Amino acid sequence: MNENRPTIIDFVEKYTHQFANNVYLREKVDGVWKEITQEETREAAHRIAAGLMSLGVKKGDKIALLSESRAMWILAELGAMYAGAVDVPLSVNLGEGRDLLFRIHHSDTEWIMVSANQLKKIREIIAECPRVKKVMVFDDTAFNVDGLMEGEMRMSEVMEMGDAFLEKNSQELVDRYTSIGPDDYANISYTSGTTADPKGILLTHRNYTANVAQGNSVITIGEGEVMLIILPLDHCFAHVAGMYTMMFYGGSIAFVPIGRNALATLKNVPAAIRETRPHVMLSVPALARNFKKNIENGIKAKGPKVEKLFNFAVKNAIAYNKEYYNRGGLDVCWRKPLMWLFDKLIFKNVRESFGGRMKFFVGGGALLDIELQRFFCAVGMPMFQGYGLTEATPIICANSTGHAIFGSSGRIVRPMDCKICDEQGNEVPVGTKGEIVIRGENVMAGYWKNPKATADTVVDGWLHTGDMGYICPWDTDFLYVVGRFKSLLISSDGEKYSPEGFEDSLPEVSKYVSQVVLHNNQDPYTMVLIVPEKEALAEMVKKQGLDPASREGKVAMLKQIQSEIDSYRKGGAHYGLFPERWLPAAVVICDEPFTIANRMMNSTMKIVRGKVEEHYADRIAYSFTPEGKQLLNEKNIASI
Repeated sequence: MNENRPTIIDFVEKYTHQFANNVYLREKVDGVWKEITQEETREAAHRIAAGLMSLGVKKGDKIALLSESRAMWILAELGAMYAGAVDVPLSVNLGEGRDLLFRIHHSDTEWIMVSANQLKKIREIIAECPRVKKVMVFDDTAFNVDGLMEGEMRMSEVMEMGDAFLEKNSQELVDRYTSIGPDDYANISYTSGTTADPKGILLTHRNYTANVAQGNSVITIGEGEVMLIILPLDHCFAHVAGMYTMMFYGGSIAFVPIGRNALATLKNVPAAIRETRPHVMLSVPALARNFKKNIENGIKAKGPKVEKLFNFAVKNAIAYNKEYYNRGGLDVCWRKPLMWLFDKLIFKNVRESFGGRMKFFVGGGALLDIELQRFFCAVGMPMFQGYGLTEATPIICANSTGHAIFGSSGRIVRPMDCKICDEQGNEVPVGTKGEIVIRGENVMAGYWKNPKATADTVVDGWLHTGDMGYICPWDTDFLYVVGRFKSLLISSDGEKYSPEGFEDSLPEVSKYVSQVVLHNNQDPYTMVLIVPEKEALAEMVKKQGLDPASREGKVAMLKQIQSEIDSYRKGGAHYGLFPERWLPAAVVICDEPFTIANRMMNSTMKIVRGKVEEHYADRIAYSFTPEGKQLLNEKNIASI
């Protein structure tokens, strides 16, 4: 073992021996929570690796993995790595055959591991995958399949083959996994499908072990603590921040019980939280907003007096916490006894609905609205913003307990170099916005079969992230991410602006707006695409004595949405948050939400701007006509 540059195998061998008897994986099987220790995890990985070798898996073979997040996902991937294979994690949100086909063909996949729930997708395309030698089906999913087809086998059979292999050839397995080097590929992780041909990101064994160590420089977990993973395991964020970090600290990972589909699984989240009582959760802003709404709805159901008291308590805590790093102080010391009182009366009960042990959330995947951060901190469950991307394996920075600035993306991990560059690639002064560029052992090996994209993205060891940000001028450990560097709004006079701040803010401050995309591509003004919260709008107009289905009711809804946007203009409650010249002059009401199913949202629940603009191209063009610029145009009335 190379202590300075360990492989994932070195890492697993070390910590599964160090924390051998600690529970590592928790999942609900047939209504009962099952626990798997670190030692049992290693033993299962050995058995699977040996079974794969007996099937003929060679070092460097590509093994695709398509499954919901669950224990066997981790055991299977570790088994593949012990066999020296390269894992190709696939998102369960890939619904169309061509999306799966592209990844399987492009990655040179020869073996497939799949859950029973996802097997149908593989069966639909397997005839077009002549390279694939065997499909291995997880056999302990909640909704199993009847019988297997030619070329398929159960994972239990693979493990039985592994047992037989280990009886006679155990040294062969040891020779195989000790032959793996830190620069060998661990997996090919495909981008989230925002383009027709997603890029395969090559991540090495050392990329992962380096980023775990880097992540530990900004966030720590206590031994024996439980992490509930809601994010899909095909993402390297769940690998590093979840799978490997919890192994390193001797903690455990719990999974949300699998439903018949993604929505059914999502409905299992509240019960999973209550039953596993996690200390930390990996989440994304979209889920955090749902948690906030559920908390507020639960309070509202208790009556107006409780709701009023709760809102006062939240405001008091927000005023005391300030921007977290500067919380407290003489000017607000009188609020502390009130915080203690409200915590006992109200917030403790809120936390009990999250299991009562929650220390913090880690939010990844997108910019996290500052109001959301203030809210969760107020109720005693801080949600800390982090930032990263798959090409960086992925963690670049994160806020954490005792070290956070609301609005920032957190402290930069160490050891890693980070600088901000202008469009010409020159480093700019601290506090100046530009492209975030990083260098460290977490930088990907490149893009699979795409040397041009690799050369464009990694220059002299520096990864150009394509994200815009700046380093905090008064604490250079902290990084602020403010949007995409290469997908900026561009006005007719060439000025550029990042839209993400407004897009995140409006749905947060308005209960009548669900999703937002700003658009300006050298146009005379900015327009906005809005997915409305139709139920809230309908309730609002009913209180005015109007029928939501009537023209009069629809006009009232549209005017309400306009007033929400106008709150950012002079005289409004949110005036000054964003430059007025970039606020939208035209509104398009979308007739369907942005979802994973219609590909306007990717598997990390981020809106795919290009897909939205493509889908609504006609409406965008219409918004730049005199008629379309009018809020009360017929297309908006029809869509509301």
